[in-house]
Amino acid sequence: MVTRTTRRKILAVLAGGLVLGVGTAVTLAAWNDSEFAKGVFTAGSFNLQGATDGAGGTYTDHASSNGAAALSFQLPATAAAMSPGDVVTAPFWVRLDATTTNGATLEAAGVQPGTGSDAAHLSYEVRALGPTDTCDADAAGPVVASGATLDAIEGGTPVTLTAGTGGAAGTPVQLCFIVTADAALTQGTTSTETWQFTATSTAN
Repeated sequence: MVTRTTRRKILAVLAGGLVLGVGTAVTLAAWNDSEFAKGVFTAGSFNLQGATDGAGGTYTDHASSNGAAALSFQLPATAAAMSPGDVVTAPFWVRLDATTTNGATLEAAGVQPGTGSDAAHLSYEVRALGPTDTCDADAAGPVVASGATLDAIEGGTPVTLTAGTGGAAGTPVQLCFIVTADAALTQGTTSTETWQFTATSTAN
């Protein structure tokens, strides 16, 4: 028979055991470790230039219609003395500068409102040629843009431009402008037109 005193001792031992068990649980430790990763992101450079004096000529930026490059149309007639049926041509070279880190696709983006009454009597094509090809009425490169009048524009084949490498600019592409006067060309008038071409960078 368990006496009241013995029962108290047993409960005291059990209580002590429970306290001991709790004390053992809180002394356990967990291991942990961390890894950190950092990314650095640097943007590249991109700049389109144009020249009117040859593939190896003086390239500069023509970033607005106010600063548009003035093309020199010539042969077989001159744009200063056109007659009905005449065809005049002018070359314009474009390239990506030496700091450009991505290639690009060049496309006709639009025409600015022209001046003069004969815009409706002048049609045009812009053809992509090699840097040293001859720009004349017989130029047969891909059509980049065209218009039944100077104020109209239809897109054509995009032009691929290469990025600058090793401190050198990308390979130039020649845009050959071919303008034809129709039979209704008016004597003594002057018409102007400004074309816009946009280069969009491509992934390396």
